[in-house]
Amino acid sequence: MEKKLGQAPSDLVKVVLFGPESTGKTTLSRDLANHFDTVWVPEYAREYLQEKWDKEKKVCEPQDLLPIAYGQMRLENELAKKANKVLICDTDLLETKVYSEAYYVGHCDPILEEYALQNQYDLYLLTYIDVPWEKDDLRDKPGERERMFTYFKETLEKYERNFVTLKGDRERRLLAAIQHIQKLIAQ
Repeated sequence: MEKKLGQAPSDLVKVVLFGPESTGKTTLSRDLANHFDTVWVPEYAREYLQEKWDKEKKVCEPQDLLPIAYGQMRLENELAKKANKVLICDTDLLETKVYSEAYYVGHCDPILEEYALQNQYDLYLLTYIDVPWEKDDLRDKPGERERMFTYFKETLEKYERNFVTLKGDRERRLLAAIQHIQKLIAQ
């Protein structure tokens, strides 16, 4: 079962949107996929947890993290087959690991952690907290955005991931991301 958490082989440039809740990751994922005429991988956790909230009025619990991880990688591997040179991922398992540790006192399931560190991406786009926080059923930490941003950044540094921080409005972020992705495509 764990093998389902691994990435299917691919020659695509893989880009991950990475950062705290409500920092524009989904919007930027869509915009980048549109610009590069490719597909983007949505965040499976949103679908999974919204359904859980709608049915039970419950939020994420530790036992939800592996099903979320399996769903995320299933989506990524399926959509990679449809991508055009670039695959834009609204999240990855490393982000799930960060949330697991932040919400469950440093705990992360060893299987999730193994694949979060094993799966590789060409570029992480770390989204800064300079956009307004928007409330929804699943977002719950508007007062902890700075702390969470720091945790996300430190995680990328700790695991030596290639990343750039995106700041500013939607257009500025999009233009910066496009430039960084085009450099990778050209290599």
